[in-house]
Formats: sequence, C-alpha cells, structure tokens
Amino acid sequence: MNRPASAPAAVRRLRLLSCNILAGGSVQRYHEYVTRSLTAVLPGRSKLDNLDRLAGLLPQFDVIGLQEADAGSLRSGFLNQTRYLAEAAGMPYWSHQPNRAMARVAHSANGLISRLQPVEVIDYPLPSRIPGRGALLARFGNDDDALAVMIAHLSLSAQARAKQLGFIAEVLQDHPRAVLMGDLNTDAQSTEMQQLFARCNLQPPAQPTPTFPSWRPRKALDHILTSPSIGVDKVWTLPRAFSDHLPLAAEILLPLAAPAARR
Repeated sequence: MNRPASAPAAVRRLRLLSCNILAGGSVQRYHEYVTRSLTAVLPGRSKLDNLDRLAGLLPQFDVIGLQEADAGSLRSGFLNQTRYLAEAAGMPYWSHQPNRAMARVAHSANGLISRLQPVEVIDYPLPSRIPGRGALLARFGNDDDALAVMIAHLSLSAQARAKQLGFIAEVLQDHPRAVLMGDLNTDAQSTEMQQLFARCNLQPPAQPTPTFPSWRPRKALDHILTSPSIGVDKVWTLPRAFSDHLPLAAEILLPLAAPAARR
C-alpha cells in the first residue's frame, strides 16, 4: 500500500511508468551478466521481442520514462528504441536524451513517451566525474498548473548521486507540481536521497517497492516521487520480462486544472 492520496474531490488520474529497459536485453540471473555479455553489445531478435512485449503494455499509461534505452547503435541494430516503442504502442509524443556513447557499439539514452503533449522538454547534463549522465524534464501545461516530470538515471557512486540529486533538487524546487522518476540506483533511506527530500518538496514513498533484480526483487532502486500537491493512489510493478529491473508504475491524482490525458 502507498500513502493515502490527499487530493480534492474533482481530480484527474494519470498513470505513470518508469522502466530501465537495458537496451532491450534480458537478464534473469546474476551470472548472465557474464555469460550473456556478448549479446549485450550485439543486436538480436530477442531484444525486439522484449520491446514488442513492453510496447503492448504502454497504451494503459499516460507518461512513460525510459532509462537505458539505446539511441541507435550496434547493440540495438541502430534502432532508436524510444521512437520504436512510441510508434509500436501508438503513443503520439516521444523525446529522448542521448547520453553516454561508446563509439558505435552502445549509446544509452533517457526516453519520454507520452499521451500528453508537452509544452517544453529540457535536457540537463548531470554532474559526474565521468560525463554521460543526464536528466530529461518535460513540462505539461502552463503557469502554476503545470506538471513537471523529470526522468533520470543516476550513477552507481554515492558521491556522484549526491551531486546529481542536489542538482535535480535545485531544478525541481521551482515546480510546485513535480514528479521525479527513474532508476536512481539507491533506496529512499540513503543519505543522498534524504538530502533530496530536505532540499525540495518531493516526498519519500510511504513504503519501498522492490524492483531489482527483476527475478527476485529485493532493492527499491527505481522510484516515482511526487510533490505533496499530487495524490498517489497506488504504486505497483509490472511482471519481469523486459530487463534486470521491474518496471515501476504509479497512478497519481491531480486537481482538475492540471493537464489530462487525451482519451
């Protein structure tokens, strides 16, 4: 269960999904990171099958954030995976933020797929000793009623994450209705996450939702965090079939003045 939604009687519901797709790859045991390492840098039918299965689930959501989507390199068959998923799912809007490129072998990206039309999409590079991490901010609606959704994939180092979350807090503190979702590579109780909650109005989850590893979830590394003005009706995970992380979903409640999905 999640924290009770505190929203007015007249609300609109939006369904959000955050998913680290591992460039279409699938890992079902720790040893497969080694035994299947070659498939991680080569294209294959199994990756497209994974993407197609995920695309079949996307129409039930309004805003989708992707991490580790490939922007078009050898491992994806030079396919922009964000665009592929958006078109396969029949979703009208998409954008992506290419980040770290490894020659032409791999090119990771954050991705946005949406039923709503964003009025603005901004790419932010995140601070890191090794450049290549980023956050994508999409704004839906105008003025005080705007909904800001940030999609991020943070570093493995706690020190780097602290700097990145400090930057994110600085950006989101100007948005009264904000959502941060993505693979943050840490749980909500970590020091750097507590600093995030202290520096902006994002709230910690009522309880953790384990997402990693997908075959036996024990760690809550993926998050959908919201401002107090946004009610959270429920949070759940999708079945493992797409990655080493479970996709994390949430249904949120917004006042009527906020943008609504086109049904």
